[in-house]
Amino acid sequence: MDSKTVIVVSGLPRSGTSMMMKMLEAGGLPILTDNLREADANNPKGYYEFERVKQMKDGDLAWLPEAVGKVVKIVTGLITYLPSEYKYKVIFMRRDLNEILSSQKKMLGRLGREDDNIPDDKMAKVYEEHLKQVRGWLVRQPNIEVLYVNYNTMIADPTESLQKINEFLGGGMDVQVMAGVVDKELYRERK
Repeated sequence: MDSKTVIVVSGLPRSGTSMMMKMLEAGGLPILTDNLREADANNPKGYYEFERVKQMKDGDLAWLPEAVGKVVKIVTGLITYLPSEYKYKVIFMRRDLNEILSSQKKMLGRLGREDDNIPDDKMAKVYEEHLKQVRGWLVRQPNIEVLYVNYNTMIADPTESLQKINEFLGGGMDVQVMAGVVDKELYRERK
């Protein structure tokens, strides 16, 4: 991999980004996380977040040199702030929108927060439009390669998806160890 490449795991919240981070770590890749957001009932195996990522929209990009050669999680709402002087390999998690919405509502309930009462069909349209804009932006970036990974397919049979990921990232990862990360017990929000 190029010396200025950052591996990014992205997707909507509740799309399997934390699971993918754990898989890549199990496969032997170094990850960039600060462990400030601890595991809880919503993500019992951890969030794998790096808090400074959330400051990208405010211009904090000084942490990016530390991310070179590592994997960092960046949600879709922030990915368009990536500067062009780096190369990126993006693993973009996709998941059925109904499952995402259900998972988000249950997470809010477990956190004791109020539901925003936006009907699912409206929220799904907002997410679909957002994803369309993000995909359009990604395709226009000459410094970004993207591999789309379906969460639902990954849960059902991780090996094929992980082989594609391994190839996308240049090989050398232990796909079987990575597949062992999948915990079907945590697949709680189904269509």
